[in-house]
Amino acid sequence: MARLQLNKSSLAREQAALRTYERFLPSLDLKRQQLMGERATAVAKVAALEKRVRDFAAAVGRDLPMLGNERVDLDELVTLKDHHLGTENVVGTRLPVLERVEVAVRPYDPMTKPHWVDDVARLLHDMLEAKLRVEVARERVRLLEAAVATVTQRVNLFDKVLIPGARSNIKRIRIALSDEAMAAVVRSKLSKRKRVRV
Repeated sequence: MARLQLNKSSLAREQAALRTYERFLPSLDLKRQQLMGERATAVAKVAALEKRVRDFAAAVGRDLPMLGNERVDLDELVTLKDHHLGTENVVGTRLPVLERVEVAVRPYDPMTKPHWVDDVARLLHDMLEAKLRVEVARERVRLLEAAVATVTQRVNLFDKVLIPGARSNIKRIRIALSDEAMAAVVRSKLSKRKRVRV
């Protein structure tokens, strides 16, 4: 770090830097609070989506006990055909958004399959989509947590390092300038006394 110069131009630079730091700190803190709110919302959404997946699994076990029948071929009855992720800008953070999900149901002859296969296909379709939504929601939480950590570091840098450092530098410069001014007054008085004696 460069040695602090104890002059008026250095004082002006430090004062300008302090004003800048104090102007940006509230907006950074507001951004941190907004990101923390978004993160809390995203965590709640993940919990709700995970509950939905568990509910689907429970519904399959409860409503369709006939799935234990191994004579009915249900392998790859429902598969994820395609999905599209978009992005959303939330307080300067780009987050994924699930825009489209295509789930394919393997064609089957309703005359040769039991009637409950329709219910299985519908539940598996909904469960597959819900699992994909959980993955996207978890990624959003991860990205929001990283953004909160970064902004918190910046807030701490301004609040605990830059602003106190600038204030300390301003204080040192003012003390040095006042000492210099006082020394100049003393020199001037001594010089005046010498002239009076001569």
